[in-house]
Amino acid sequence: MPTVPTLINPSILSADFANLERDITAIADADWVHVDVMDNHFVPNLTIGLPVVERIREVSPLPLDVHLMIEDADRWAPRYAETGAQSVTFHVEAAADPAKVAREIRRLGARAGMAIKPATRLEEVEHLLPEIDMLLVMTVEPGFGGQSFMDDQLPKISAARALLSASDLDVWIQVDGGISRDTIGRAAEAGANVFVAGSAIYGAPDIPAEIATLRSLARP
Repeated sequence: MPTVPTLINPSILSADFANLERDITAIADADWVHVDVMDNHFVPNLTIGLPVVERIREVSPLPLDVHLMIEDADRWAPRYAETGAQSVTFHVEAAADPAKVAREIRRLGARAGMAIKPATRLEEVEHLLPEIDMLLVMTVEPGFGGQSFMDDQLPKISAARALLSASDLDVWIQVDGGISRDTIGRAAEAGANVFVAGSAIYGAPDIPAEIATLRSLARP
């Protein structure tokens, strides 16, 4: 089984949108910048779209980890790969043909991520794992930052890691929602290796130190 890295991806959903370049620069010690795109249809929140992501790509010191919480992923996910985002994650619940979407993202040169909501069972997406580079297991209901971590998702993470190991697939497991000093160790122990944290990082008095602490707590 390939060795998986431990990655900290701060979510700019918790940043100051009036000072976005400043707040992205503040997380330069992290691994990727996590960009949440919401359309107020798939989830009950509205954030940013293609033009803003294109501009973020131009100024970010980190690669972009774009998480699409939008309808019609089949149409829109490839467009975000075309912006130069290095990773594009779509929700399987929003795609008519998830395998085709993942292949198109990869064809355009980005890593293909697939996200599943808390209620979506791993068995429903098991056949799609060879098509992707990352599985995002949501540990909150998607839509808003600052929610509490859902411990009942830990068995799903463990099952996904076991399945990937047994299949010898080089697929990262990302967790998003309620990740903090109190929860990151449990998620890592379950098998996650990519950690999205928003308020825990942007609410810290020393952002680089918080990133370093979270990285340390996530490592086996």
